[in-house]
Amino acid sequence: MNYRHAFHAGNFADLVKHAALLQLIARLAAKPAPLSVLDTHAGAGLYDLTGPEAQRSGEAEAGVARLMAARDAPPEFASLLAAVKRLNGSGKLVRYPGSPWLVAEALRPQDRYLGCELRPPEHAALHKALGGRPGVETLCADGFAMALDRCPRTGSVLALIDPPFERADDYAQVVAAVAALRRKNPAAQALVWLPLKDLETFDAFLRTLEDATDAPILVAETRMRPLTDPLKMNGCALVLVGGDPAFQAVLEPICRWTAETLGEGGAARIYPL
Repeated sequence: MNYRHAFHAGNFADLVKHAALLQLIARLAAKPAPLSVLDTHAGAGLYDLTGPEAQRSGEAEAGVARLMAARDAPPEFASLLAAVKRLNGSGKLVRYPGSPWLVAEALRPQDRYLGCELRPPEHAALHKALGGRPGVETLCADGFAMALDRCPRTGSVLALIDPPFERADDYAQVVAAVAALRRKNPAAQALVWLPLKDLETFDAFLRTLEDATDAPILVAETRMRPLTDPLKMNGCALVLVGGDPAFQAVLEPICRWTAETLGEGGAARIYPL
C-alpha cells in the first residue's frame, strides 16, 4: 500500500477523528473500570509538520493551523488543542500527535493501549514515539487479527479502526472485525473512521455493518464539499458502534464546525442507525 499519513497529518479528518476520540476516552475513563484501547492501524504516532510530506500537501496548514488560530472553535476541541500545544511547547506548530500519542497521554495507570502497525518503518517510529510508557504496547502486526486476539472478553474496550481504505476488501474487513469484537466482548465499542468519496460506497458499508451487529450505531458525516466527484476525498465519517447514543451531542459541533469553517460549501450529518 502507498498510503503515508505524513502527507495528511493534522488535516480536517484528523481534527474530527482526534477531537472525537479524546472526548470518547474521557467519558470511558470517567468510569472506574480499566479501559483497553485497541488501535488496528496506529501509524507512526507523531508527525513532523515541517517535513517534506506535510509541506508538500499543505493539509496541516488548512487543518490544524487554522484550528489553532480560530477564535470560534467549539469547546469539544479543547482537549485536542491542549494536546497539540503541550506537544509543541510555547513554540510554533511543528509536530502533530497521532491517535497513539493522544491515547497514551490520556491513559490512567489501570488502562492499556495496544497499537498495531503493519509497515516496519512506521512501527519503528511508533515504538520510538511511545517508548517505555507503562500500559502501552506496540506490535508490527495485522491490526485486525491482533485486536481480536487481545480483546478481553469482559470489561471496557474501545477499538479504534482506521485503515487506509486502499484495498478492495478494507470495508468488509472492518465489518468483520467489528462483528467479531462484539461477539467476543458484547460491551466492546468501536470507533471507525472512513473517507467520504461517494454515498453509494458509504451507504453499502453502513447497510452491511447494520446487518452484522445488533449494537447501536451512531454515524457522523463531515462533508467538506458536495459529494459530486467520487475520485476525491470529499469528507470523512466516524461510525461509533456500541456507544452511548448521547455522544451525538459531542459529534455534532465537531463535525459541523469543521465542515462549515474549513470546508467549501460543507455540511455535517449526525444520525443513529
